[in-house]
Amino acid sequence: MTDMQERAAVASLVTAGAVLLAAGCASAAPPSAAPPSATPRSPAATTAGLHAMAVKYLTIAQPANRELDHEFDGFGDHVKAGELAAARADLRAVAATERRFDRQLIAISFPPRTEPLVRLLYRVNQARAGLTGTAAAATSLRELRGYQRRLDAANEPVEDAVRVIRDQLDLPPPDTS
Repeated sequence: MTDMQERAAVASLVTAGAVLLAAGCASAAPPSAAPPSATPRSPAATTAGLHAMAVKYLTIAQPANRELDHEFDGFGDHVKAGELAAARADLRAVAATERRFDRQLIAISFPPRTEPLVRLLYRVNQARAGLTGTAAAATSLRELRGYQRRLDAANEPVEDAVRVIRDQLDLPPPDTS
């Protein structure tokens, strides 16, 4: 990834964060009254459907979060120990976990109001995975450490999207993303 591509990815991540903020505010607004011709849905069916989506989401998110925590912990330990090859392997594992989560996420059919946020999460997480893969190609610890701030910044829109999606699925906020 060139410096220009990285800047474009960061710019798109910032834009995604703004979109998520707006979507989060919109989802917090009280729902408008349904038109008189609309058929009311059963609260039990709506709750059951929402619960099913939440279960599907957690089924992929919880293992991915555990893996990412483990891989990032290893990365931090290996950077501190000066072990470039091991730190790079950790980042390659992170990128693979991010991409696997994305493939599983996009395969789930979410409610219409959540679907655009899921697609946005997919895009920003793919951008983060690309940056992670680029960082994994660093040829020195100094270069690798230089990516840490950009990787941290790339996490913000992903975490914002996760919070909004979890809110729309009536899930508590994540402990970590």
